[in-house]
Amino acid sequence: MPMEKGRIIKAVSGFYTVDLGGKTVTVKARGKLRREEKTPLVGDEVTLEGGMLGEILPRRNWFVRPAVANLDLLVLLASEVIPVTEPFLIDRITAIAGNQGVPVLIVVNKTDLSGEGTLAGIYRRAGYDVISTSAVTGEGVEALREKITGKVVALSGNSGVGKSSLLNRLCPSLQLPTGEVSEKLGRGRHTTRHIALYRLPGETYVADTPGFSSFDTDKMEHILKENLQYAFPDFAPFLGKCQFHDCAHRKEPGCAVTAALERGEIEPTRYESYCRLYDIASAHKPWEEK
Repeated sequence: MPMEKGRIIKAVSGFYTVDLGGKTVTVKARGKLRREEKTPLVGDEVTLEGGMLGEILPRRNWFVRPAVANLDLLVLLASEVIPVTEPFLIDRITAIAGNQGVPVLIVVNKTDLSGEGTLAGIYRRAGYDVISTSAVTGEGVEALREKITGKVVALSGNSGVGKSSLLNRLCPSLQLPTGEVSEKLGRGRHTTRHIALYRLPGETYVADTPGFSSFDTDKMEHILKENLQYAFPDFAPFLGKCQFHDCAHRKEPGCAVTAALERGEIEPTRYESYCRLYDIASAHKPWEEK
């Protein structure tokens, strides 16, 4: 049987559904991947050998949460109505994506309930691409479609922000289940249990990922504290201009980043998130993960 190449679009309990560009097959992985401790991820480009998943081809990027690989774009959904998205949650995910060199599109959803609010302005000023959308009215849906066409994309965000609803608006034939948001708890129910890549027109693959809360951020990958500054694009104009070359941008004299903050050129919430992430990175001990 000749070797075939495809992309994993679903992974559940050791079974992998692979898109071969016109048909899909569900297979198990060869034992050598388990022995080599290589876990296939949704989005992986793989080979099929003898009716089994043989090799994982080199990844361009990969994420712990959401557990996906080879993204062209991470679409981060946020909301300014229940459930309200904390800026720190946005900042941690954008930093992780920036550390891997993956572009981020921030989508402020549910504008039929909240208007555009303040989040859109914060992240536009920070240098991110931002779209305001409503899965109810269709606002911004065509703009989102244009941004994702031809790409491998993951929709990420906290539970209840409307990832599945927005996907259904983009492609009604998907008919993904959606859930109600609890006003008492201020968060949505998890309607997406497993990550799956959906193939949309225009060679577009979109992953609807399980939602999470700020309490789940400790499960996300860590960034070295010395690399963190480069994951904040709004810091870029000021890097290399500090009095000390190893400036951590905290309390050091002559810091160009904190000076920019005082001038209003960096958003306070962004700098607060940087400090929180720096403290997390400083406390992280890589050998504890072994």
